[in-house]
Amino acid sequence: MATQTISKSKAETAYAWIRERIRTREYEPGYRLVLSTIAEALEVSVVPVREAIRQLEAEGLVTYERNVGARVSTYNQDVYFETMETIAVLEGRATALSAPLLETEDLAQARAVNQKMRDLLEDFDPIEFTQLNKAFHRVLFGKCPNARLVQLLFDEWENLEYFRVSTFRYVPQRAQDSVEEHERLVALIEAKADKFYIEAQARNHRLETSTTYRQRLNAENTADKDN
Repeated sequence: MATQTISKSKAETAYAWIRERIRTREYEPGYRLVLSTIAEALEVSVVPVREAIRQLEAEGLVTYERNVGARVSTYNQDVYFETMETIAVLEGRATALSAPLLETEDLAQARAVNQKMRDLLEDFDPIEFTQLNKAFHRVLFGKCPNARLVQLLFDEWENLEYFRVSTFRYVPQRAQDSVEEHERLVALIEAKADKFYIEAQARNHRLETSTTYRQRLNAENTADKDN
């Protein structure tokens, strides 16, 4: 049992070490992950490194190619949309659990952030808008009592950062709708609406953004085929 615990700890260390280098782009998309080199850097055997890479592969951050080995994934639309769907589910639940605990000051803060987003619509900056969007949602689920749920949500946010995609860059028209939906979410929480209804609205709000982006991509693909 002790040996298994030690082995698991080494695999977790290797996982965190590799993942951080992927996140910071020290390991760029397409970078070849050599097990022996990583094992030597971490002063462990290749066994925990292999286990860590399998986990990263399951998360879509690493791909395995025959006769080549493990590489850092390049942009993958399927993984991106799966991540967005996961965020929608986790964020919806976290917001619903947080809602009864939010105070007047919290809702005022959320509205202030949303107003900054509204002001930004006139001279649109998708990167800043995305950061404000994260800040807004962080307020709404900020008092979620389920710490594990929140950690899972932050992990998925971090996974999304890997793709370096600001959806609003490609579908700027979605930004206006997003701001209005934010206001409705705050109003629902203020009115102490049913938590399951709040959860559904928060989840659908997130899903609508990815749906709009998917429709844009599908339209572009159709246009390319027609030309």
